[in-house]
Amino acid sequence: MMNVPLNISTLLERAEKYFAKKEVISNTATGIQRFTYKEIGERTRKLSSMLSKLGVNEGERVGTLAMNHHRHLEAYFAIPGIGAVLHTINLRLSPEHLIYIMNHAEDKVLLFDEMLLPLIEKLHSQLKTIEMYIMMTDHEIPNSTIPNLYSYEQLLQEGDSEFQFKKDIDENSPAGMCYTSATTGNPKGVVYTHRSTVLHSMAAGLTDTLGLSEKDICLPVVPMFHVNAWGLPFAATWFGASQVLPGMFTPQSLASLIEKERVTITAGVPTIWLG
Repeated sequence: MMNVPLNISTLLERAEKYFAKKEVISNTATGIQRFTYKEIGERTRKLSSMLSKLGVNEGERVGTLAMNHHRHLEAYFAIPGIGAVLHTINLRLSPEHLIYIMNHAEDKVLLFDEMLLPLIEKLHSQLKTIEMYIMMTDHEIPNSTIPNLYSYEQLLQEGDSEFQFKKDIDENSPAGMCYTSATTGNPKGVVYTHRSTVLHSMAAGLTDTLGLSEKDICLPVVPMFHVNAWGLPFAATWFGASQVLPGMFTPQSLASLIEKERVTITAGVPTIWLG
């Protein structure tokens, strides 16, 4: 009998195998970019290989400060793919809470959007455990006070597109974490395992939930730094649904994406749709 651990990398591997030509459409600062799941898989493996080469080990935390786009999707799989823990951080929090969260989680690496460079330049001296910074951008890295600052795309140029994800990860080990600020005092960490994430993704295909399938085109408006965008990026990948990642959006750009890309499933808090 087959007994396969429920690890997050299996979600992407299924998309690579069965839905290689389905698309991920990403709205970025330089415009709309389109990738197939085959290309996303190759880029993800390159990122995994470089994180491993840079010394990220199993169980260590890698933070992300980013909007919904293809690079964040790649990080969703590349980080747990080597046994590290994906720590998505709410970029709308105060600088004080951001510092507290990254220090408390003991993040080793931080991936962040280019627009946040001025913020990171102000904060980095107070981030006690971060050893490397990776800016998610199509552009070259500008002169900066941030030490050990890398360009995401330049790292990928050196990566291995055939890198193999770690296979002996305990499915009950941490795969991701978020911090909730819906309590008194400082934000509290919440950890997700590989197993819980995969089961949650599978459940999204049930008739009484989202009924998600390869026929769908999914646009997660809910931020990828908010409880894994309600699991939609993982689930859509597992089922082979095309994904539309809106990046920084306005009501007009969001409506345009939904219409032009013929989106069938989307999700966001009520204020998004009321606004």
